[in-house]
Amino acid sequence: MPQNLDLFHSFLLLTTAFVAGALNAVAGGGSFITFPTLVFLGIAPINANASNNTALWIASMASASAYRHNLNIPKQQFLVLCLTSLIGGVIGSVILLYTSQNVFKNLLPYLLLSATLIFTFSDIFRKWLQFKSQRSFDKPPLWVLVIAQLGISIYGGFFGAGLGILMLATLSFLGIKNIHSMNAFKAFLGSCINGIAIFPFIYAGLIAWHQTILMAIGGSLGGYLCAHYASKLKPSIVKIFVVFIGFSMTTYFFIHR
Repeated sequence: MPQNLDLFHSFLLLTTAFVAGALNAVAGGGSFITFPTLVFLGIAPINANASNNTALWIASMASASAYRHNLNIPKQQFLVLCLTSLIGGVIGSVILLYTSQNVFKNLLPYLLLSATLIFTFSDIFRKWLQFKSQRSFDKPPLWVLVIAQLGISIYGGFFGAGLGILMLATLSFLGIKNIHSMNAFKAFLGSCINGIAIFPFIYAGLIAWHQTILMAIGGSLGGYLCAHYASKLKPSIVKIFVVFIGFSMTTYFFIHR
């Protein structure tokens, strides 16, 4: 796995991470740009996945911190689902460690396709959540939500693209009606999943640190700066761009798997 970067590659990583951070601040989907960039620069797919996970976790910590005042949810449910997310994140990352590069490369286009489809139909899903939140319904037992979150967390530790939309499904059944509270809970759970997954990746030596640090800087700057101009951008236009990138990358990896 190449670690030495020339000026052009460094600039490319910094720029794509900046764009990804900006996309995440407006509509999400930044991984569709950063992950393929790492692969195109010669990083093995599993190492690229681990490095991308780490860089996005560093960049996402700012979001989790900004959302901390919106966590208007029962403490017990918060702690239980956070613990579940930590366990699932470890399991998913360990599964990745025992997956060969060849197997992961063959799985990659299917993972990207799934994530792209989740992102494509996320607006429809959010509208369904809003409709559901306006109606009275019985909350499922907490253990049901724990099992659902465990499965989502394992996926997040293994790959992670589209993770946020999947977590909204679990949170909707908690009866949370405020979208800001849902996003806050999602940000914290996502930080748990991605954060804990870093430790197995470090132990296995999977992280390309030079690339990861550059991406973390670019992603943090892009997310922070774009947050001030997000209201001037149309999320629908940004989403079309992300969906196009997602399907393009999926097609590329299907052809070259």
